[in-house]
Amino acid sequence: MLSEFPRICKLNLDTETRPRLILSMGESYYLKDLVVIFGLGVIIVTAAHRFRLPAIAGFVVAGILAGPQGFGLINDIHQVERLAEIGVALLLFGVGMELPMDRLKRLWRPILIAGTLQVVLSLVAAYMVARLVGLTPQEAWFVGFVVAISSTAIVLKDLEERGEIDAPHGRITLGVLIFQDLCVVPMILSIPLLAGAGSASPGPAMTLVRSAAIIVVTVLAARLITPRLMNLVAKTRQRNVFIMTSLLICAGTAWILSLAGISLALGAFLAGLIMAGSQYRHQAMADIIPFREVFASLFFVSIGMLLDPRYLLENMFTILLLFVGIVLGKFIVVFLTGTLMRLPIRVTAKAAMALAQVGEFAFVLIGLAVSYRLIDGSLASNLMAAAILSMLVTPILIALAPTVAAGAGKLGVLTRLLDVSTAEDAAESGRKMRDHIIIGGYGLAGADLALALKDSNIPYLIAELNPANVRRARENGEPAYYADITSPDVLQHLGAQLARELVILINDPAAIERAVKAARRVAPRLHITVRTRYLLDAALMLGAGASDVIASEVEASAEALARVLGRLQVSPEVIDSHVARMRSREKTVGD
Repeated sequence: MLSEFPRICKLNLDTETRPRLILSMGESYYLKDLVVIFGLGVIIVTAAHRFRLPAIAGFVVAGILAGPQGFGLINDIHQVERLAEIGVALLLFGVGMELPMDRLKRLWRPILIAGTLQVVLSLVAAYMVARLVGLTPQEAWFVGFVVAISSTAIVLKDLEERGEIDAPHGRITLGVLIFQDLCVVPMILSIPLLAGAGSASPGPAMTLVRSAAIIVVTVLAARLITPRLMNLVAKTRQRNVFIMTSLLICAGTAWILSLAGISLALGAFLAGLIMAGSQYRHQAMADIIPFREVFASLFFVSIGMLLDPRYLLENMFTILLLFVGIVLGKFIVVFLTGTLMRLPIRVTAKAAMALAQVGEFAFVLIGLAVSYRLIDGSLASNLMAAAILSMLVTPILIALAPTVAAGAGKLGVLTRLLDVSTAEDAAESGRKMRDHIIIGGYGLAGADLALALKDSNIPYLIAELNPANVRRARENGEPAYYADITSPDVLQHLGAQLARELVILINDPAAIERAVKAARRVAPRLHITVRTRYLLDAALMLGAGASDVIASEVEASAEALARVLGRLQVSPEVIDSHVARMRSREKTVGD
């Protein structure tokens, strides 16, 4: 735009009119493109939402339609790409802020073990396949980078909407996604090396030294500078100043690091890590999200502009073959990862379905690879098209995950590999139990219930899908079996038709509902007690056939109320009345 100013200034205009005209032309120049992008984006994303398709796919389609290979509605793609760079920076800035040290510590096992296995296995498998089809070693490693990354935005959003973030498969999925996001950083640094830009960039040893220096500076800034700066700004109680400071940290850090040869995206990610150590990170995230979402949408639109619909049609077979290979290959890799970690089969299968796609950061990697001439245009287009297709089917895969998990749980060979007793073993042991209690889940609540039943001489069986918990229970002398209570056959082996009660104490709402329905089919008169996390799930469980639903949030609220009123010396009768009122919600919610 600045190049247009001298030509405009040659017009015979007075000094008051001239700046107004320049501003008007500048505004219309940008506004037309933005109006086209946002207009198409709103229409297509809204339509995609009705079919439960991810918004990212809608923005990519909008880019295809508006780009030069579509209807040619955008005047200057480079302007959109410059705005898209801001979106990438804010996207990585947000990822960095979502990775505070306390969260990383809680998820260290799925992050380090499951994440490492998944990424390494994906890299090796993709490399071998890419070499078989004739790609160079450098191109093959890059394909491995792309395939190894899953979509954090799509997967976490879908799991959150389904209430499965805190389910066992949700925690494993989250840990793997965090590790993948961390791997984006070394992958970005590796692209110039793979492209052979040795003369223009430092060698591997120097890259490691520089990376270590950057990490040290980042840690020092996180501990020394950022908290003091944010405290100072927060005392002003000016929200606009707080937002500007957050953006200053993001843009400033990225800019300073770019002067040292670090990419803008990587600098923004490190800035996010700096902010993650601040007590104000939640407020900063809330303030940054609107900016991030808008500019990130421009990034996905710019990706769509690179796709040629005619090319997609002409190469549909290759793209579909690549798409099927990615989805099936990633499912196998994640399933193998879970099996090596001896995770429950149902948990492993659900995590594998959730992670069987290529993520949004793959587009960042593809863009860098094209700019460094590491890959050609046809390979980039094929990878982007396959990635988009994998994103489109992700909600469908997650919806089908319970069915796939139930089928995988019936594979005897997998159960034998886990070296645990199964429900079939319980049926073949000759112990025809009657009037017993079936405990579904051997976590803290399940262990406490088992101990109480043992002390009361009440017969019981434990059904658990975590092999480690089954072995631990067996070592304690408990009648525990590796069993999926969502299966009617398993419930029959556990004697549900002769049992007194089934108590379900697992953390997966979808699995709880399936278990209730399965138990009701096997034993129509069985009393089924269910523990859920939220009161909103109670109506769903009662509708499925549960006899009694206990909502953890209600019980926690009742206990908090009782303790507070007790310290305030409120009479026990008043406390009991309030607690009874709160607990009555669980009984009336399904009415």
